[in-house]
Amino acid sequence: MIAYVKGTLAHKNPSFVIVEAGGIGYHINVSLYTYTKIEGAEQVTLLTHFHVKEDQQTLFGFYEEQERNLFRLLISVNGVGPATALVVLSSMNPDELRAAVIGEDVGTIRRVKGIGPKTAQRIILDLKDKMVKESGDSPTMLSPQSNTLRSEALSALVNLGFARPSVQRALNRVLAAHPQTSTPEELIKLALRELSS
Repeated sequence: MIAYVKGTLAHKNPSFVIVEAGGIGYHINVSLYTYTKIEGAEQVTLLTHFHVKEDQQTLFGFYEEQERNLFRLLISVNGVGPATALVVLSSMNPDELRAAVIGEDVGTIRRVKGIGPKTAQRIILDLKDKMVKESGDSPTMLSPQSNTLRSEALSALVNLGFARPSVQRALNRVLAAHPQTSTPEELIKLALRELSS
């Protein structure tokens, strides 16, 4: 198995790069996230995942370990292949994906091209516990009143132009730190502080 490829970036575009190492050019599929991290580099080290099917062998490359781990978690989900996993990681950065799964945000995951409602739910069901355990985050248990507050605040902040995953993370932190928050206005103010810090 190839653990990483280190060499000269001979060719790059947003979906794959060619890294020349030891006189061999490795064709490596990358996510948009990894591409933006290495776009200006001449020498790169990409962590890799070597995927073998009956009719093809493919290398996938990642800028950091966290993204490779998420890729491997995604392809462990029934119905999610490597190409789909790469689209997910191109649509969301690792933190946004983790927040969407831990926050059980089916809507955000469904917005990824090629992910339907059943697959989005399966990703959450299969990966939430693994991601919580790995990151040490504890999913916030919310009362019905908190859920209503949260959804109103989420909607308002997204309408203000904030990215949904960032808002969800901010709301999780605010509700964990201020469980006594009782009005959407108060929650929005606290979340705005969190989002601007």
